[in-house]
Amino acid sequence: MEGLEVRICRWLSDEEFEELLKVADYVGRDGKCSVFHVSKSKVMKSLADVDDLLSLLRDLGAEFDEDTIKSELFRFERVATLTYCPNYICVEFSFFLGDRFRDVLAPFKLRYNREMKKFLLYPYYYTSFIDTLRKHGIRVVDMTRFMERVDLGIQASLKLTLRDYQREAIERWVKNGYRGVVALPTGSGKTLVGVAAVVETRERALIVVLTKDHVRQWYEEIVRTTDIPPELIGFYYSEEKRVAPITITTYQSASKYISKLAPHFGLLIIDEVHHLPAEKFKTVALGSPAPKRLGLSATPYREDGKHVELFPLMGGVVYHKSPAELAEEGYLAQYEVITIRVGLKPDERKKYLELKKRYRALVGVARFEDVLGAARRGDSRALEALKIATEMRKIVQMSKSKVEKVKEIVEREKGSKIIVFAHYVDLAKEIAQEVGGLLLTGEVDNAEREKILRVFRESKEGVLVVTTVGDEGLNIPDASVGILVAGTSSPRQFIQRLGRLLRPVPGKVAKLYEIITKGTAEEIHAKKRKDVSVISDLEVDVDSEKPR
Repeated sequence: MEGLEVRICRWLSDEEFEELLKVADYVGRDGKCSVFHVSKSKVMKSLADVDDLLSLLRDLGAEFDEDTIKSELFRFERVATLTYCPNYICVEFSFFLGDRFRDVLAPFKLRYNREMKKFLLYPYYYTSFIDTLRKHGIRVVDMTRFMERVDLGIQASLKLTLRDYQREAIERWVKNGYRGVVALPTGSGKTLVGVAAVVETRERALIVVLTKDHVRQWYEEIVRTTDIPPELIGFYYSEEKRVAPITITTYQSASKYISKLAPHFGLLIIDEVHHLPAEKFKTVALGSPAPKRLGLSATPYREDGKHVELFPLMGGVVYHKSPAELAEEGYLAQYEVITIRVGLKPDERKKYLELKKRYRALVGVARFEDVLGAARRGDSRALEALKIATEMRKIVQMSKSKVEKVKEIVEREKGSKIIVFAHYVDLAKEIAQEVGGLLLTGEVDNAEREKILRVFRESKEGVLVVTTVGDEGLNIPDASVGILVAGTSSPRQFIQRLGRLLRPVPGKVAKLYEIITKGTAEEIHAKKRKDVSVISDLEVDVDSEKPR
């Protein structure tokens, strides 16, 4: 039966007649009445549901069999067909969404592509989108086949026993629906937590890491700690591009090739997850349909506030431990942070005060954050003030007093393995020359970097001077002394640098010296970066951070 009969025995205005034709076909007159047949296809294209149709017919004073209309039209299926388009899921609806369904689907940020005549959906929403459609009586034809091929294919197991806190982290993550960020200090075995997640889910896993060095470290950890055959592990970066049940890739490669990688994995692991909110890297999380997600970081805190974007993408912070907690429990080396204050040299102080006077003349007592905001808007005075602030910071961080103090500490700690954390390349070069240390900066190519690190690892004592390239991926287990010459107020950077010294060795007590310049902003920065309690503040109501 093409439609269902409706009779209207009164005069219809042009507007009423046109409104009725959106849901019914005009048959003709029967005496004083107009006869229409309700069209199922028209109803589904123009109205949200049958109740809307019944309301329209009542408003028009129509005569109809309500029970028959309900029974006939409720059997009419609403269908959503999902296919995988590059970087998106393409969605076709067999019915008109209407205001009701638009509101239901609003959280998924659907975009209509006029050329394709399809809606576009980020794969990130895949599972929750399907759940929502089915909840509202919409049949899903899923042609993406995303979740049909995610089984790891073997009964993997760990060869060792997890530490208490590592096991607790996995338990919290599982309890949160296999989603969330685990924040553990450098040296505490974050990678092993990630490996344990693969074993726990037994699903194909895409592991995204920061550098090629990390790719190798993850591979070695999986082989060392599990019975997973090496041939089931693939690398996807540079010239090596093999998708395997467990695929390890870099941020750069993942962001570039996520459309090729996305369909194959049910578990997404993001290492050093604090990098994920960068616009380029967010595409990895949005482009993956994996419902199970684990983020790892020494601390997900970001100074620009974008750490809050991690929670919708990966889940909230489900577990964290501080360096002090793990050191107290014996899992990390005991440590002490020693703050040493030095003064600027007379000529440095003179130049610094001159610059400070010029800075205040331009911006008065305005906060630095406000000056930065004005500069971003193109304010010329703010832009000039930022240039002056950079000069002031350089004077403070590169003070000759600091270099002298580094030499003094190196002499005092002779016999130890010492890592000096500088900021400016010129400062790092000067210190390395003064103390006869090895130098590692961003200018060093990969082959030379490996050579430098190998020499330092094999040495019983010595000095390695690094810039920010040493903040992540630096594995020197027996380094016991760190000297922070110049840095920022970032707690994350502080924890990472401290973590380089905390890998446990019997009887080891690590020391981190921080050299700050008296009477400058460095004193404030030093206080802020040691406020590691910010991690606790990142804990969220994780149930509210799941994709909707």
